[in-house]
Amino acid sequence: MKLGIGLGYSPAKLEIPMEDILEAENLGFDSVWAAESYGSDAVSVASYILAQTTKIKVGTAIMQMQARTPTMTAMTALSLNALSNNRFLLGLGPSGPQVVEGWYGQPYGRPLTRTKEYISIVRKIIAREGALTHEGFHYQIPFKGEGSSGLGKPLKSILHSTGDLKIYTASITPAGLRTAGEVADGVFPIWMNPDKFNLIGEYVEEGFDKSDSDKDYSGFDVAPFIPVAMGDNVQFCTMAMKPMFALYIGGMGAKSKNFYNDYAKQLGYEEAAETIQELYLEGKKEEATMAVPDELIDECALIGPPERIKERLQSWKDLDKTGKLGTLILGNASKKAMQVIAEELL
Repeated sequence: MKLGIGLGYSPAKLEIPMEDILEAENLGFDSVWAAESYGSDAVSVASYILAQTTKIKVGTAIMQMQARTPTMTAMTALSLNALSNNRFLLGLGPSGPQVVEGWYGQPYGRPLTRTKEYISIVRKIIAREGALTHEGFHYQIPFKGEGSSGLGKPLKSILHSTGDLKIYTASITPAGLRTAGEVADGVFPIWMNPDKFNLIGEYVEEGFDKSDSDKDYSGFDVAPFIPVAMGDNVQFCTMAMKPMFALYIGGMGAKSKNFYNDYAKQLGYEEAAETIQELYLEGKKEEATMAVPDELIDECALIGPPERIKERLQSWKDLDKTGKLGTLILGNASKKAMQVIAEELL
């Protein structure tokens, strides 16, 4: 099992916790992940971290696909890999319709078709086996559609790849997990109960079966995000987690299109998920927060004093023995928490 840290989205003021990142690097953490939505961008943050570290890998969780053409993303990945001694990890995702259409001004339709096309194009560019061409639903390269000059020609990247590039996708939906298993090298589930791995693994394995290559977990990184709150008071730590869970389950998407709400229901919290969403969308955020079950947080996060966190890590260690778990990406972990978890797992 490898360890990573997730930085999450920036607040109003962009700050990068370099002391924590350097501590993670010293402790033997494998990776650190920068996010983006509609604030700071992930590439700038990843570049900044790569320039100030020497061993830890740095990834994007995630780069928004509709914000960049696949060729621009491939150029960015090739450049960052070359400049960092091959320490860049490319995480991609289709986000949700509210962000894609409301912020990027792009159509959301057929996001998994986009994911497959996007990764295919990136891999072709990196492989440099020929000039780039692509005919798909979302992308046509060279472009020959309305407004085209007709002068476009297939091109091959001037820059050569300096090493292998791993591509991750973010998903918790059955179809998205199948897509990850089929075309990616890893997947980020936002939360995961280690005792209910099949909610993830069943669909990833169906994706393996659809892949053009012979895939299994030995070459695929299941990398869940695990929120961490270390402290003596378990109830206080639990309460500290609830606003984030309420935001995702209640407000990250329209009532009819909230993937996190659907996932909470899959985890066994259907009634609570419906209540949280109803309250949140009515503007009753405090009530929605209080409606988040303590049990849900305890299943998907690491909370409480060091001894309790070590005890909860046993389920993750048992899952790791199956060979199906790749990386635990810790969210909001303090230096002390990173030290305790690294001592237990690394």
